[in-house]
Order: sequence, then structure tokens, then C-alpha cells
Amino acid sequence: MGALFSQFVQKISSPIRFGFFLATKLPAAFFVGLRLNEIDEVKCIIGVRHSWFSKNPFKSMYFAAEAMAAEMSIGLLAFGYIYKQAFKVSMLVVKMEADYFKKGTGKLKFTCNDGKAIENAIAETLRTGEGVTLICESIGKNEAGQTVATFKFTWSFKAKL
Repeated sequence: MGALFSQFVQKISSPIRFGFFLATKLPAAFFVGLRLNEIDEVKCIIGVRHSWFSKNPFKSMYFAAEAMAAEMSIGLLAFGYIYKQAFKVSMLVVKMEADYFKKGTGKLKFTCNDGKAIENAIAETLRTGEGVTLICESIGKNEAGQTVATFKFTWSFKAKL
């Protein structure tokens, strides 16, 4: 899967293409201002900034803006592993858990390091045709490196053989 993943990374790493992807497929994420900071086969880092579009009445980031960034850090890894596969793979979030530790202000970065587990889950569903569920974690940190929130998303992957 390495060559296809690399093609995906090359395509999605362009800020213009990433912005177009968000604007056409996830307009709420586009308006909130999600940014792709880094992606490779193991991890993905998505940035989001406290702004007029992402604020809540309490002078911090709205929880849904943080959840979007956290989900995107996992979802882009999954997209990379299903990119141009011989068979389509459906992916769906079936559960989300979140813990908040600090107010989200300034620039936050959400990091998922579960790329290899995602690769294995997708390989398994492609091999067996059976659905696979996987819990992935995304950790959000502020500019000082302090953990602001952690998210655990349960994903379901199913190959359409």
C-alpha cells in the first residue's frame, strides 16, 4: 500500500488541493479553517485556530471545531490507505469519546499516530471482506505543548468486494 499512500500524500499535501477537498466535501471544516500540517504513513497532524468561525461564547474554541480537527487527523490516514484500492472500502465513525483538559485558544494541533493500525484494519477488511472496527486516538495540544483535549473515535471499515 505504500506507493498508493505516497500518491495520496503528494496530492492532498498541496494547500490548494486540501482547501478544495474541504470546500467541496466538508464545507464546515473549510470555514473553521482546518489545515493539514503533516501526514505520513504513521501520523497526521491537523491544525485549527481559534477564530470567529471556531469560537464559542466562552472565549475559547467550540468543541465541534476541535472534534472536526481530531476526526480529520484520523480520517485522512484512512483515506490514504483506501486511495485507489481495487475494491472500495466504506469508512464510518460509529462512536466518539472526548476528554477536555484546558480551554482551546490560539492555534491547536491534533495528532493521530495510529496510521499502522489503520493500515492493518483496512488490509484485513480487504482480505476477508468482513467489517473491522478500530479505536483511534487524536491528541490536541496548544502552542505551549499542553494537552487541551483527547478524542477517541471508533471507526468501522468494510470492503465492498
